[in-house]
Amino acid sequence: MKIILTGSLGNISKPLAQELVQKKHQVTVISSSTDKQKEIEDLGATAAIGSVEDADFLTKTFTGAVAVYCMIPRANYFDPNLDLDAFTRKIGNNYAHAIQKSGVKRVVFLSSIGAHLEQNSGIIQRYNEIETVLKKLEDVSITFMRPTSFFYNLLAYIPMIQSQGIIAANYGTDKMIPWVSPNDIAAAIAEEITTPSQGKKARYVSSDELTGDETARILGEAMGKPDLKWVLISDEETLNGLTNLGMQPKIAQGLVAMYAGLYNGLLSEDYIKNRPVEMGKTKLADYAKEFAAIYNQK
Repeated sequence: MKIILTGSLGNISKPLAQELVQKKHQVTVISSSTDKQKEIEDLGATAAIGSVEDADFLTKTFTGAVAVYCMIPRANYFDPNLDLDAFTRKIGNNYAHAIQKSGVKRVVFLSSIGAHLEQNSGIIQRYNEIETVLKKLEDVSITFMRPTSFFYNLLAYIPMIQSQGIIAANYGTDKMIPWVSPNDIAAAIAEEITTPSQGKKARYVSSDELTGDETARILGEAMGKPDLKWVLISDEETLNGLTNLGMQPKIAQGLVAMYAGLYNGLLSEDYIKNRPVEMGKTKLADYAKEFAAIYNQK
């Protein structure tokens, strides 16, 4: 199969490209960086250098493909000039345009847990908008991958652990957090993108379900800090902490609202109704070794 991947050689797209190439598919990886071209080619894939913000480039690259994987690149949340909603909306619309014009019939889009919500989901609400746009495309089979909380997001708490000896957030403690490994997301995408399908559907991906307290215990044991605690703080405290770090206030508010939705159950209500048939292979105990190694390098 001729398959186009966005996401350059990121945490999901790289293992995804490796698996698809290994299975003898003809893979093209889109990257905005010419520096990535050789590394992409070394994987056995073809590099398409350009931007997902360029609808014409996407259309040209998608044309002739059997399937495409689309994702929204991560933006710089600390950029005071970033309009995250406009950035996301533009790329979502570009994907819709390119899919329609290129005639590709099989699409996998990286969405998010909470994308079923039209409101009260904070920063995740933008994925609901994109899913709505893509659902309007006719004669295209689309799987909306809805991963849960990424393991590597925990890295953001390293400075807090170093300075305060705790993980403090407006979610977690005794409430369940569904965690996921990028490798498990990649494996699920590889399965979906190579499997014939009809219509539009959502598929959740998760690797481990743990409370915040359990998460802190597992990380602490791996780090040699068995007393590491997860502490619940207010939405206001969380917001102040993010903005004090320099995060754009509007984006910080969106993150706080998202985490509040995770804590009160709103964000994960549809996930709980549609849990994955099988959880991913990578557990937090596995990732904790990598986390501890990064912590000890800081």
